[in-house]
Amino acid sequence: MDRRDFSLLIIVTVLASGADSMTRQQLKNSSKMLKKNCMGKNDVTEDMVGNIEKGKFIEDRKVMCYIACIYQMSQIVKNNKLNYEASIKQVDMMFPAEMKDSMKASIDNCKDISKNYKDICEASYWTAKCIYDDNPKNFIFA
Repeated sequence: MDRRDFSLLIIVTVLASGADSMTRQQLKNSSKMLKKNCMGKNDVTEDMVGNIEKGKFIEDRKVMCYIACIYQMSQIVKNNKLNYEASIKQVDMMFPAEMKDSMKASIDNCKDISKNYKDICEASYWTAKCIYDDNPKNFIFA
């Protein structure tokens, strides 16, 4: 993790620690920093990733690695694998109360998807898509 990544991580952590949870809009606003950083790292455009939150998952290696980057920056990826416990912790820490239970249920429903893929980019992509398909109403993504 380089200095810029670490700085972004600190900002997101500080935002998250200021309250029991964030509003949906605060979550979206805080993810803008992650999005900008990961878009540059993975050479993707807004057209490619701008509608992931609405269920538009383009099956492209760059998009897959963009999603993995977001998960890495959110500390959901540990040792190059998606971490179920870290995902649940992020929801508990950051999501609004009215979204927590349904999002944790969706993460639980999709936790084994990543086992089908050795590549973190593919594992991240298909897991995110599963979570969206399971709970489009509450899905939030950078």
